[in-house]
Amino acid sequence: MKIMFMGTPDFAVVSLKALFEAGHEICAVVTMPDKPKGRGHKMAHTPVYEAASEYAVTVYTPENLKRETFEEILKSHNPEVIVVVAYGKILPEYVLSFPKYGCINVHGSLLPKYRGAAPIQRSIIDGCKVTGITTMYMEKGLDTGDMLLKEEVEITDEDNFETLHDKLAKTGAMLIVKTLESLKNGTCIPEKQNDDESCYAHMITKETCLIDWSKDAFSIHNQIRGLSPFPKAFTYFNSKQMKILSSAVSNKNHNDICGKVLEVSKDSFTVSCGNGTTLEIYSIQPEGKKIMSVSDYLKGNSIDVNTKLGVIV
Repeated sequence: MKIMFMGTPDFAVVSLKALFEAGHEICAVVTMPDKPKGRGHKMAHTPVYEAASEYAVTVYTPENLKRETFEEILKSHNPEVIVVVAYGKILPEYVLSFPKYGCINVHGSLLPKYRGAAPIQRSIIDGCKVTGITTMYMEKGLDTGDMLLKEEVEITDEDNFETLHDKLAKTGAMLIVKTLESLKNGTCIPEKQNDDESCYAHMITKETCLIDWSKDAFSIHNQIRGLSPFPKAFTYFNSKQMKILSSAVSNKNHNDICGKVLEVSKDSFTVSCGNGTTLEIYSIQPEGKKIMSVSDYLKGNSIDVNTKLGVIV
């Protein structure tokens, strides 16, 4: 099967490599244009570009997918199917209707749940115990096309965004290979999504990352996990931003105001949360500093009991 692959981040790289390793013909790879990266703001290729460079395949980085700029690329390669994994742009209708077997997306949730931009983060933030991958036909609506195959993935108590991302990337790679095989031999039966069961995974914003200590410790812990190691949940400590990367729900209760440091040990500090719950903080990133354990932070700094977090004074 002649494939055009469209993707950009590390999540997509795993699927691209799996398709090559499965012996599929990748006629072209399309990814986002180079962007400045790091302190020096040097232009850098996307992870998919770098991965595709390991193979003898043409890579395109169009600024847009307008007919006058992209249609000739499509016609010159004439792919039978377009595989899309976290590409970063909406595909126009003329692209969606071009290939014989359609455009197939690898989506990081069990559709119709968590359509949209941030399904992996939102599933953890919402406290889900199970998520997964869905391969689907792409259509004009956002993640509304017919589903092809699904695979469940457990969200463990130890998972954060990074670990779940990596598990789903591997699952997605396996499932897209399986999907293309079933399409080719005619055994894949599309299934329409039930819109009544859908929910939307909104893009992560700064507001998503700000911790509201009036919420219970379980909710805040899930927020921290879902945003770690990027972009990171944060609060304010002594008028400066403090990002929090790891935590644990404590079995201690309180009847104090929310957001107060109740206890400081050698490797953590405990904060009061809503509904009388408490949260232990283990890893932080103070404003302008690198990520560090609370233990390392306390070697040269102090966190005083009764300090109120989340208040800018």
